[in-house]
Amino acid sequence: MVYIARMDQYDINIIQQLQINGRISNKDLAKQVALSPAPCWRRVDALRHSGLIKGYSVVLDQEKLGLTITAFAFIALDNHHPETVKIFDQGIRQWPEILECHATSGEHDYLLKIVSKDMQSYNQLIYDKILTLPHIRSINTSFSMQQKKRTAHLPLDHVIS
Repeated sequence: MVYIARMDQYDINIIQQLQINGRISNKDLAKQVALSPAPCWRRVDALRHSGLIKGYSVVLDQEKLGLTITAFAFIALDNHHPETVKIFDQGIRQWPEILECHATSGEHDYLLKIVSKDMQSYNQLIYDKILTLPHIRSINTSFSMQQKKRTAHLPLDHVIS
């Protein structure tokens, strides 16, 4: 993991602005963070090259795309042998409906965040795809009834310059 050795308030302000609007022009970004365009661009470039900025993406409205189901599937494997974990990891990467996969502590081994257009397509993902992976002991699902918050903005209050 590469970490920027010295981040100052300018870097933090740049990151905050880019989290709000990743498409902001360098000229407008420089104005927002009280820098001239050239040093602002150099700082953004350094943040990118350090790996702190991993990329840019667009936030889509999943309901307008017909993806009305958000599910959280708790997966338990029947063993934790390296080959079992490798097969599971490779398996879940191939299905775009799985937005996130977290290895977890506690009763379950993994938590998957899944979107689908309806219950039938969710069931197809579970029964025709995920459950065909070897060594799955159980899947327990909770469905989101209403999304109260969605953000990809990371808190930066703790970042010390």
